[in-house]
Amino acid sequence: MVLAALVRPAGADAQIVTVANERINTDSVRREFDKGPYFGLYKDNYFIFGPTIGQKITRENTNAKFQVSIAQKLTKSTLPWNTYLYLFYTQKVFWNVLEESLPMTDLNFNPGIGIAKPLFVKNRYIGKLTFQIEHESNGRDSIQSRSWNRITFGANIIVDANLSVHGKVWIPIIDGQNNKDILDYCGIYQVGTSYLSNSKRWAASLVLVKRRGFNLNYNTIFELGWKLSNNSNQYLFLQYYNGYGEGLLDYNKFHSQLRVGICIKPVLFSDY
Repeated sequence: MVLAALVRPAGADAQIVTVANERINTDSVRREFDKGPYFGLYKDNYFIFGPTIGQKITRENTNAKFQVSIAQKLTKSTLPWNTYLYLFYTQKVFWNVLEESLPMTDLNFNPGIGIAKPLFVKNRYIGKLTFQIEHESNGRDSIQSRSWNRITFGANIIVDANLSVHGKVWIPIIDGQNNKDILDYCGIYQVGTSYLSNSKRWAASLVLVKRRGFNLNYNTIFELGWKLSNNSNQYLFLQYYNGYGEGLLDYNKFHSQLRVGICIKPVLFSDY
C-alpha cells in the first residue's frame, strides 16, 4: 500500500493526511505549504510537575516546569530552494510551587529566526530541514547571567507512519561571561527518535544531547504521552530528564528529574 502525504503547515510543523493507494503531486503539497496558516506550535507546549530522582525529595528539588513554544511564518510564498522564513520563540520556566512565595527560579528565553525546507521523495512529504540563528539567555545580570548564541542545522525525517528521527548540530557563539564552559554541559549536537502508536494515542520520544568531549557523556530526555481523545492534541505527559543543562541558571549542575502533567503537541512532530 502506497501512502501519499498532503500537508498543511502549523508554524514550523505540518499536518499529514495519508491517502491509501494514491500518489499526490508534489506541486500540490507545496501549494498547501504556501496556503497554510502563518502561526502555530513549534516545540511541545507543556506544564509538568515532579521530584528529583536519587535524592531525598524536598520542597526545593520538587518543582514545576513549563514550556511555551510558537512559530510564525514570515513569508507568503516560497523563497529560493523552496524554503520558508520563520520566526521562532520558546520560553522554558522552572517554578518552585512548593516553596514560600512560589518563586520562579529560572526563566530561559530562546528566540530565533531561520528557514525551513520541506523534503519530498517520490511525491511524498518525508520531513524538513531547518537552518536557524538562535539566542538563549535567562534575562539576568551580574553573576547569575547566562547567555549564548547558536547557528543551528536540523532535520526531521518521517521513517514511516509510526517512527520519525531527528538531529540537530550547532556552531556556538558564546557571549556570556559566566558560562564559557557551556558546551561541556549543554552539548554540541543532539539526536533523537519519536514513536507514535498505530492508534495515534500513545507517543514516546528519546533525545540524546552529546556533551563536549570524546567519552560517551550524554544528557538524556525520555518522554511518554497518552492522547486524551482522538480529536485533540492534548496529552497526559511524562518527562524524565537526566544530565546537565536542563536550565541555564544551573546548567553545570546534574539533574535527574521525573515530572508529569499535560502537553500540547504539534500535529506531526515536535522540534527539539
